[in-house]
Amino acid sequence: MELKAVGTAGTLESSDVMITLEPTTSGGIVFDSFESSVINQYGRQIKAEVLASLERLGVKNAKVIVNDHGALDCTIKARVECAFYRGCQCDMDGKFDWGGVIR
Repeated sequence: MELKAVGTAGTLESSDVMITLEPTTSGGIVFDSFESSVINQYGRQIKAEVLASLERLGVKNAKVIVNDHGALDCTIKARVECAFYRGCQCDMDGKFDWGGVIR
């Protein structure tokens, strides 16, 4: 599966993160915008979680926008997956690979 349209997941509420994925042909994952209320403490970890989730999903090309308000790692993973599936615009009849065990 690949991104066909913009996919967004999450909210701007406390302890959540809004992830937006846009298809691109630029060759790679590009962080277009990265905002976080805890960027000084956890910015590298947030970016690593986003990249790991995209890699697991097989995403090679995407523009990523992250607006974090203190989300936990499991929330970041869930929002990336949801944004990806929304951006794929595919009908899988409920057969989504939601990631299984959180590591």
